[in-house]
Amino acid sequence: MNKTTAAAVALAATAGVAHAGNLDRSGQSIAPLFETGNYAEFSFGVVSPEVSGNLAAPAPPVGSGDMAETYWQVGAAYKHQFNDNISFAFIYDQPFGADSRYPGGAYPLAGTEAVFDADALTVLGRYVTDGGIGVHGGFRIQKISASTMVPAVAGYQADAGSDEGVGYVIGASYEIPRIALRVALTYNSEIETEHSTLETSAVTPPGGLTSITEITSPQAVNLDFQTGIAPGTLVFGGVRWTDWSSFSIDPSHFFALAGRPFLSYTEDIVTYKLGVGKEFTDTWSGSIAFTYEPSEGAFITNLGPQNGRFGVTLGARYKNNGYSVSAGLNYTMLETARTVVSSAPLTTSRFPDNDVIGVGFKIGYHY
Repeated sequence: MNKTTAAAVALAATAGVAHAGNLDRSGQSIAPLFETGNYAEFSFGVVSPEVSGNLAAPAPPVGSGDMAETYWQVGAAYKHQFNDNISFAFIYDQPFGADSRYPGGAYPLAGTEAVFDADALTVLGRYVTDGGIGVHGGFRIQKISASTMVPAVAGYQADAGSDEGVGYVIGASYEIPRIALRVALTYNSEIETEHSTLETSAVTPPGGLTSITEITSPQAVNLDFQTGIAPGTLVFGGVRWTDWSSFSIDPSHFFALAGRPFLSYTEDIVTYKLGVGKEFTDTWSGSIAFTYEPSEGAFITNLGPQNGRFGVTLGARYKNNGYSVSAGLNYTMLETARTVVSSAPLTTSRFPDNDVIGVGFKIGYHY
């Protein structure tokens, strides 16, 4: 299996369909940078989570209803190969996001909504020696916006206007093209943004309160690998660590009302992926990949009651005359999550037996 085919088969399983922990969505992949020659791609996918739970005993078994909204993912990339050693890439993705909406009813958080959107443009350069040792790095511009409504907390509402921040990406790689071997380690820095936030509640003056909310998206490290194990067969995988324990969204008025940040996490998340790709003909290839995140073993935020997951993704790819079309189908089972609905008196919920389905497509062109 040559380098071009190996990379393409590995990517067939990741056409924008995977569902990751907390606010993570894209995984901040830089895979287009490793494509051969000049290359462009466009990808899109839709992810449909089903997440519901019930108040835990001794409270009455009131159900939350499905609180996770379906969302779309879009990505694009352009890579230019200047010579055998130097290349350059632009990568657009939507690295983080949340779409939560508790339906109306008797559940204590009925009517609660939260939206978090992030768009990023990453500009990368790469230098690789004739011996296969490479370094890559660049900068990332990221735009974030957020809004929420929490009727149970004095009718609280907030709108955090969009803001942009800049971070950096740096990494190294090693390749043996003859056997389609590549190992790449990439560090993604945190990115700080400051948002003009309008907060209103039953106790704010007319017109609400305006303040600045600082949001720092988490730093992360990606380790990716692939290698041919037989003619036309490739094993690929990766590990991603994300520093979620340092992340919080803490508008000042919400903290005054609730005595805690609006959104925070107690644990970091490590995501593991392992898969195999197979070239069936000169034009068709397929793949299967498994993704695992261990549970945190603690109470989870009500805005994303998901605690550990196991997923499988099936991928297929057709290529001809420089063009390629990839499709992926992902199914993810979510581990049982526990949340604190109220601290006085202590009321908790359990969210068991939930799952996620995602479908994605990618169009690529080598020239």
